Amino acid sequence: MIDTKSDKKLLNIAFSGGSTSAFMTKWILENKSNEWDEIVVTFANTGQEHEKTLEFVNKCDIDFNFNVVWLEADVVHEKRKGTKHKIVDYQNCSRKGEPYEEVIKKYGIPNNAYPHCTRELKLQPIKSYLRSIGWKKDSYYTAIGIRIDEVDRINSKMNELKLWYPLCEDVKVTKGDIRDFWDKQSFKLGLDEHYGNCVWCWKKNKRKLMTLALSDPKIFEFPKKMESLYSTNGANGEYEGGRVFFRNKQSTSDLLHDATTTSFTKFDQSQVNWGDCYKYDDSLDKANGCSESCEVY
Repeated sequence: MIDTKSDKKLLNIAFSGGSTSAFMTKWILENKSNEWDEIVVTFANTGQEHEKTLEFVNKCDIDFNFNVVWLEADVVHEKRKGTKHKIVDYQNCSRKGEPYEEVIKKYGIPNNAYPHCTRELKLQPIKSYLRSIGWKKDSYYTAIGIRIDEVDRINSKMNELKLWYPLCEDVKVTKGDIRDFWDKQSFKLGLDEHYGNCVWCWKKNKRKLMTLALSDPKIFEFPKKMESLYSTNGANGEYEGGRVFFRNKQSTSDLLHDATTTSFTKFDQSQVNWGDCYKYDDSLDKANGCSESCEVY
């Protein structure tokens, strides 16, 4: 529930670059803009987004007049100095993982035990930018693109953190609704679900990752390089014998090996029921199986 008592109502729309998030952004700007004194649309690029994601963000910006602020992490390599931001755009944003590598240099390889990548690559740059324009902590709300059929992803501290989930609270939108909306538009993301987020994101289930490893192994060159260079960086890196990205302490090489030596059914987006995307039984499908975007909270 949004508190309407504050003198000035400020809203940050956290545009992830996904289809649902784009729908939410458009819906807010068309239906709720008169309820806010200021609205800022932010997109935080990690440098490992698929090119189609970047194209989609740019196309939404042009066709829907989102006025997106493109941000990237500006890592300060000093103790007790937090990540700041830099403003980029579609033409000059990072495409080779540059911000991601700087985060890894300082904080180490992110994984299930050390899930700092979203915090440092998305949340902190957005917060830094909003501070730079005079928005104080706790003075603004953040809109998050989570649908009613993925309500279990809502942050339990939503009121404390001033998070707004309009596609759950104001207009009940499902994945099927999102599909139908984009089918009627002149453009769409055009990216299969398992390519969403950072293309090789360690949060994806193993079926998606192994499918990607077979169809497009070059996308794993970046995480493999990061493990070879920075496995002992960050807290407890040396003590653990080096960190790796993937679940069950699998390295990128382990994952690629499993993909080429294991008999499994490849992920097929057409076989996923639009309203039933969380009901998996196989261990390969665990962990945010149908999530198409990496939200800041």
